[in-house]
Amino acid sequence: LSIWFPRCGAERLIRRDPQLGTGPFAVVEEQHNSQILTSLNGGAQECGLRVGQPVRDAHAMCEALITRSRSAPAEEAFLNALQRWAGKFSPWVSKESQDALVVDLTGCAHLFGGEEPLLEVVQQDCNDLGLSVRMGLADTRGAAWALARYAGWQAGSHRSGDAIDQEARATRSRASKRRHWTKGGRAPTVKLGPDKAVHHIAAPGQNYSALAPLPVGALRLDEHTIAQLSRLGIRRITDLLGQPRAGLARRFGRGLVLRMDQAMGSVPEPVSPAKAPDHFAVRMTLPEPIGLEKDVLAGIDRLLPRLCESLEKKGRGARRVLFQATRTDQNVQSIEVGLARPSCNCDTIRPLLALKLEDIDPGFGIDMLRLEVVQSETIHSRTVVGHLEAGAEVNRRLAANTAVDDLIGRIGARIGLEAITRLHPASSH
Repeated sequence: LSIWFPRCGAERLIRRDPQLGTGPFAVVEEQHNSQILTSLNGGAQECGLRVGQPVRDAHAMCEALITRSRSAPAEEAFLNALQRWAGKFSPWVSKESQDALVVDLTGCAHLFGGEEPLLEVVQQDCNDLGLSVRMGLADTRGAAWALARYAGWQAGSHRSGDAIDQEARATRSRASKRRHWTKGGRAPTVKLGPDKAVHHIAAPGQNYSALAPLPVGALRLDEHTIAQLSRLGIRRITDLLGQPRAGLARRFGRGLVLRMDQAMGSVPEPVSPAKAPDHFAVRMTLPEPIGLEKDVLAGIDRLLPRLCESLEKKGRGARRVLFQATRTDQNVQSIEVGLARPSCNCDTIRPLLALKLEDIDPGFGIDMLRLEVVQSETIHSRTVVGHLEAGAEVNRRLAANTAVDDLIGRIGARIGLEAITRLHPASSH
């Protein structure tokens, strides 16, 4: 199942500010010293705007256009959230591009009553989220991608004159003298997708019949290859599949043949799900409530070794640690400490927690303790190659060069790490 969000960037901002969706709206990004449109809402598309169009041309065609700058990290985080949402349909979910997901539904569709009811659930969820969506379901990943984006489109030429069946010479001569729309001529009309259906399903084993009438661009080819095929009169997938494979590989490279085989199922293209993020947390439930600071510290002494052991196994070090104490009245008291360098050493984390235990209000007693690593970083092991005694001396110096980091951690536990500025040496002219 290929799930494509054609207006993901614009609708992400509209979800935060619904006023942006009342008129034509577009997301803008600077590329090669010029601003272009990267995402549009429905109102902007109805005005004839398109993705990749310069902003100056867009404002000339639509005076009421509202634009906002694109934030690539925010869009990636939003797609990550959508990836976790798609995990309700199958555990095999992967990001396909900046605005699409691919889901392996093998053995999962019957849990929703079949393929058609499952797609209806996806559509309903997207409507609730305020997202436009197009879906394609097929036996292969390439075929599903093609159905989600090109189903219902008719193959055309890359040159406007070739689309005319019969054209007189006089008509062609007059057409060459017309002014271009960027120089005062008539603006071109941009047609929307002819097929309003939001999902398309290819029957099992019917990939060829589903993809045959689609344009060759549905095979995930680059623009240069599509233009070359169009000049040769090969504009539909059915025209391409009937050509000799050896000649296609010599002229267009093996990438074209690979895309054909992936769409037809001759070459496997599995879905690799995203790795679950590492989560480090431990907790301890107490048989009787406690209220003394030394008792809480004794509980931390029992939790920290388990937490540091799990960090060491993954080669990670804690940068921010959250300690939570749940009272008998279900009120949660929490403190958070930061470290100047990643560490999985109990002797480094324990003094920082002990400094802030006075902020914990035990109330009528604490019956559960919990430690969680909020932020972690990779710890790189250092191996010194050389003379045995020299290597031992270097290791001793590296291990002893942590006093400043520990001092910063202790000061940060009192006044906060954001209040500390540390200067590092750097090369300079």
